[in-house]
Amino acid sequence: MAEAIARYDAADVIEAASAGLYPMGSIVEQTKQTLMLNGYSADGLTSNALTRQAADAADIIINMTGRQKDETFWEQAKVEDWIVQDPYGAAPETYQRVFEGIKRRVNQLALGLREKRENKTRAQ
Repeated sequence: MAEAIARYDAADVIEAASAGLYPMGSIVEQTKQTLMLNGYSADGLTSNALTRQAADAADIIINMTGRQKDETFWEQAKVEDWIVQDPYGAAPETYQRVFEGIKRRVNQLALGLREKRENKTRAQ
């Protein structure tokens, strides 16, 4: 969900790519439905494994695994932990609540990145 939200709400400051520690290989239908009901497309979303190469290339890694970053990630300085319930198998209302929480977090992140960019531009 975060990737889809970031693609549409924050493409000016976030180049979103999603990867998991144990990807299922497909996007759950309820995830697609939740995105669609909220005006977002699931087109192009994939279920990929996190690789060392992808982690090294990232500027920021959002950890939504529920595990502490020091247990899971190579470069912890890049990692921001978000506590997000995994809605897999839950009712549509849970998916919606999780969607709303992720949307808030993505928009907060984007706002902070826009402010950093603006401050950097002013300093030049």
